[in-house]
Amino acid sequence: MIVVEVGEVIEFYAGSKSLKGEKNQTILQALLLNGIDIPHICYHPSLGPINTCDTCLVDMNGKIVRSCSTYLEQGAKIDYNSNRVLELQREAVQRMLHNHDLYCTVCDNNNGDCPLHNAVHDLEIDNQKYPYEPKPYPVDDSNPFYVYDPNQCILCGRCVEACQDVQVNETLSIDWSRERPRVVWDNDVPINESSCVSCGHCVTVCPVNALMEKTMLGKAGFLTGLEKNTKQKMIDVVKSIEPEITMSPIMAISNIESKMRSSRIKKTKTVCTYCGVGCSFEMWTMGREILKVQPQPESPANGISTCIKGKFGWDFVNSKERLTSPLIRDGERFRRATWEEALDLVAKKLREIKDKYGGDAIEFIASSKGTNEEAYLMQKLARQVFGTNNVDNSSRFCQAPATTGLWRTVGYGGDSGSIQDIYMADLVIAIGTNTAESHPVLATRVKRAHKLNGQKLIVSDLRMHEMARRADLFLHPKPGTDIVWLSAVTKYILDKGWEDKSFIRERVSGFEDYVKSLEPFTMEFAEEATGISKETLMKVANMIHEAKNMVILWAMGVTQHQAGSDTSTAISNLLLITGNYGRHGTGAYPLRGHNNVQGASDFGAMNAYLPGYQPVSDPTVRKKFEDAWHCTIPEKPGLDNNTCLEGIMNGKIRAMYVVGEELVETGSDSNFIRDQLEKLDFLVVEDLFLSETAKYADVVLPASASLEKEGTFVNTERRIQRIYEVMAPLPGTRPDWQIIQDIANRLGARWNYGHPSEIMEEAASLSPIFAGVRYELLEGFKSLQWPVRSDGKDSPLLYEKEFNFPDGKARLYPLKYNPPLSSGLEFDLHLNNGRLLEHFHEGNETYKSPGIRSKVPGTFVEVSPDLAKERGLETGDLVRITSEYGSIKVSVLVSDRVSGKELYMPMNASGDSAVNLLTGRLMDPTAHTPAYKEVSVRLEKITGKRGPPPLPSTNPRNAIPHPQIGVQVEKKWARKDYVKLTTE
Repeated sequence: MIVVEVGEVIEFYAGSKSLKGEKNQTILQALLLNGIDIPHICYHPSLGPINTCDTCLVDMNGKIVRSCSTYLEQGAKIDYNSNRVLELQREAVQRMLHNHDLYCTVCDNNNGDCPLHNAVHDLEIDNQKYPYEPKPYPVDDSNPFYVYDPNQCILCGRCVEACQDVQVNETLSIDWSRERPRVVWDNDVPINESSCVSCGHCVTVCPVNALMEKTMLGKAGFLTGLEKNTKQKMIDVVKSIEPEITMSPIMAISNIESKMRSSRIKKTKTVCTYCGVGCSFEMWTMGREILKVQPQPESPANGISTCIKGKFGWDFVNSKERLTSPLIRDGERFRRATWEEALDLVAKKLREIKDKYGGDAIEFIASSKGTNEEAYLMQKLARQVFGTNNVDNSSRFCQAPATTGLWRTVGYGGDSGSIQDIYMADLVIAIGTNTAESHPVLATRVKRAHKLNGQKLIVSDLRMHEMARRADLFLHPKPGTDIVWLSAVTKYILDKGWEDKSFIRERVSGFEDYVKSLEPFTMEFAEEATGISKETLMKVANMIHEAKNMVILWAMGVTQHQAGSDTSTAISNLLLITGNYGRHGTGAYPLRGHNNVQGASDFGAMNAYLPGYQPVSDPTVRKKFEDAWHCTIPEKPGLDNNTCLEGIMNGKIRAMYVVGEELVETGSDSNFIRDQLEKLDFLVVEDLFLSETAKYADVVLPASASLEKEGTFVNTERRIQRIYEVMAPLPGTRPDWQIIQDIANRLGARWNYGHPSEIMEEAASLSPIFAGVRYELLEGFKSLQWPVRSDGKDSPLLYEKEFNFPDGKARLYPLKYNPPLSSGLEFDLHLNNGRLLEHFHEGNETYKSPGIRSKVPGTFVEVSPDLAKERGLETGDLVRITSEYGSIKVSVLVSDRVSGKELYMPMNASGDSAVNLLTGRLMDPTAHTPAYKEVSVRLEKITGKRGPPPLPSTNPRNAIPHPQIGVQVEKKWARKDYVKLTTE
């Protein structure tokens, strides 16, 4: 992500035209913004100057310069199209053609966006000055998702810049020392044996067909699917006559064919449905076939970035395992049913239970992967039709404590700013977040700022994951003690007089009581409780003091503890004491897990809040909704999707309606959950697949995927974005909003929504924070960050003038420390768990992708080298892990990412190896989030034959990246065969 700040206005001349630019703009940027497009091949707006191609040469004040990297000067005279300049541009393009076999008509990448093709056409190049010569390297198609053809590579370096300094995975480089340079992966190994994480950045920015998605090969054009030998013969014939007829007629045919492709390739904007970063992109399709995912520079959350899942993890949409017919339980089995029969049965059973036991006997769970509109309808169904507040979503399992901590202190339960603010910070503190794997695109912003901008990074976690290895300071506290070191550092800052006194005086309340509550949190106590030395904690305080602005990121390593809400509160307290709210580059950033876990809560799928976080306990709020919906809404909060399980056990909950949530395997204590679901009088599940939860259902309704419907999502930064229908719903499936409406209407609701925009219109009319949200303001890649005023003005940065409390002041919140669950003699090990880059949650979607499955075939447990030695374990051994709640069998991965007696299991498993067979019913007392991270276990080796390593040799964790800054173009310029074209 390239950030350009607004500079002073500069007047300059382009040819005979007097134009305006800005001081901090390059010549190329200024020309493009003024509608003057000159050839530029290596330049990309999201990468900045790379300086490898020389095609953007211009004359500025008599000197030939690269316009992509030369900044404007006041009064500069720019010649961009004289014969002299055009000949230099042609020379630069001719040199590139020496490396590229130009066969545009049969090229998989010829979609009108190839800058080399366009440069040849625009500069009217008729013949090649330097004949194409193949490079002595084979095509590398070892990666399951993309292919690299060195013979088509023009050595522009875009892929290297993207890998090194945008994604910052630091795998790619150009070996300029070879007789024929080429792009290499790590120390010149096949792609699939390198540290490449298959994020797709390189493929996205490649201007030609050197890097291509395998799903595009032979599919894009009318002639691209020809048999290889036939295609080559065609190319050879055309090349043989090219000197006589010139390239012009061939380019004309190519341009016609390129335009024809638009009739067969559909390009639709959508938003990723994996993590909460909210990456948006165009999806290229032919019918139901997905050709590629193409992020755009204007994608607001991600720009050109993707991860392996967002770029390549969409096979599940066309999986043969998709449900395509409603299912009704018939004894121990399911039978297929019509939609009418299934919906009638659902309505009949839910009505009977309401009539017999009351609406509070039913629990409604909205999907955190569904749309905002669907979450809104789910909570409306619960409240209007059934008169209950028993409605929730999966934020209860991960992010509710973070929301609670922010509600207590600053008033809004969302990120304080944008991802851009994280990039702008002087100091980032990341607590309990494996960001590079759980939120990889957001992590790229931190990695880039840390690498190139001097941003400082502190990481607190139990594992030495990638972000921990990159950190300037890594803290390894004892499990569940982050609240202690956070409070101790805050107290130390106060003791030293380093707090932001004016900020506290003018914008914060509760200071005296809060300071008193910190008295127990001395450095000595913190050192004993956390295991972190006083010296290290003092260094943390010093780094905070020296930073002009700071952000704190946190995730499930904080929230999934009994003290999740309190630790989240301690984070916000620290930010308030240091004045790190209300300015760009500051604030609190709880990183949301699911793609719409924020939005599902925002739009009212919560047991205590109506849409827009309006409390059900407020009679004025209730009356507003009751008048709009013509119903009565209870004032008492309902049961959430965690405590409802105890509600089943004690007979309060008799039925459940679950949309898109794998409750069995993502809830805590899977055995307990299965037992409770068995007790229900009626269970209806709406999903894409026959999930473990669906197997307990009485009726299963087949839902459409996100690509098959319209609506909106809200990402981790409160950004509302539209999704569009990429393809028609799979026959037999329906969008969730239509299914919910059909059920509501069978129960007398008389809803008449014809499109999700009408649902949003209603939600906006009832929720002040969405007052100005309208679909026309969200067209394409446009987005809005709530709160959105009625005039459509949104709020990228919160708390600039006041906090979300009646007096406008933030509230410092006193805390106490309650030690977490500790390991005992029988269960002597601590089991941590979390996400994995390649898979999402239990993998019910990502395992449908053969390429992803090849990278991580199954789950495993990470065991430290010391513990492995003590227990006689090696990678591939099978072990039994037992807690007081259950037991699993799993393969061992000996790893230095964990230490001592701490184990780590990723969530990517189902059935007998699912980690939640081991978790218990401990929970945060305020937010009711399960304490997934407080699990004591014992480990036993199972004798027998050792299995293969759980991470195959093709997994990127087995390789070592090779970091550098950019493409090191100076090495190209130093080559004997490089002839300089510039005169600067």
